[in-house]
Amino acid sequence: MGILEDFRLDGKTALVTGASQGLGRGMAEGLAEAGADVVVVSRSADRLEAVRDTIRGLGRICEAIPTDIGDVSVISGMVEAAKAVTGRIDILVNNAGTSFRSPPEDFPDEEWRRVMDLNINAVWYCSQEAGKVMISQGDGGKIISTASLLSFQGGILVPPYAASKGAVMQLTKALANDWARHGIQVNAIAPGYFDTELTSAIQDDEVRSRQIIERIPADRWGDPADLKGAVVYLASAASNYVTGQVLTVDGGWMSR
Repeated sequence: MGILEDFRLDGKTALVTGASQGLGRGMAEGLAEAGADVVVVSRSADRLEAVRDTIRGLGRICEAIPTDIGDVSVISGMVEAAKAVTGRIDILVNNAGTSFRSPPEDFPDEEWRRVMDLNINAVWYCSQEAGKVMISQGDGGKIISTASLLSFQGGILVPPYAASKGAVMQLTKALANDWARHGIQVNAIAPGYFDTELTSAIQDDEVRSRQIIERIPADRWGDPADLKGAVVYLASAASNYVTGQVLTVDGGWMSR
């Protein structure tokens, strides 16, 4: 088998959360382009249907599950529904996430809980449930979570976001250690500044946007398509000896 074949995902089924837009949509489409069938999950039913239709247009099986996994009680049922699509889950991409900005001394309790529920609790329960499926299948699997530059840095006015993304990095390492014996590789991707709806306010701030671009050696914001190569690599046989790692995709931000 040639090396390029190791990157193919034909016959694999991927479950992608937070897939209705931005980074999640880009990664879901990248996995489909590499041959995977995909189950997409998000709160936004209308946008999710558009992603489903795009992936079906690539000749892949794709089903949409509109649900809010910030309510962790729905996760077990969601994973069961995802498995029912093809009878398997080979790849899990934990991408759903959110944030809220406030001075720490005034941070609302409800916003702390909301961010932590989606950014780390949902990652844990999705990984646990999908991990059970992968272990029962007996032929390994891939779990990829969306970390952040704030897995390494503290940020400003976003304490639960930084805390949750730091936890994603550590959970990635812990699960990698425990599930390596099952042939499951667990890794994360830490995106830098990407051009998405979630960053539109920063991009509209001319001063802040210029400061960001001046620090990025690549001299531009990332595009969701820039994550396709990273997610396909970590989802494929090409990364079978890579586990417990956090891959930064940031145009060189962390190297400055």
